Amino acid sequence: MSDRVARIKDRLQQTLSPQHLELVDASAAHAGHAQAGGAGHFYLTIVSAAFAGKGPVQRHQLVYQALGDMMQSEIHALSIQAYTPEEFATKG
Repeated sequence: MSDRVARIKDRLQQTLSPQHLELVDASAAHAGHAQAGGAGHFYLTIVSAAFAGKGPVQRHQLVYQALGDMMQSEIHALSIQAYTPEEFATKG
């Protein structure tokens, strides 16, 4: 696991206390993407009670807030799948 992935996971754990967290680093597939400026591309699946009663935009905002300055410097693209524990349990 890269240091960047570890930092992302740590921030999400501390802020949103997820019951499930899966982060895929897809940066290698975007090598040479000049606009990224060295920042990474990620796919996130996160399950947290913090998302209860919130719509998709509000859930994404919570994730962005948790990641703070990393969204400006270390993360170029982030695909987010955010669920409540109940939604995730019935997803399958």
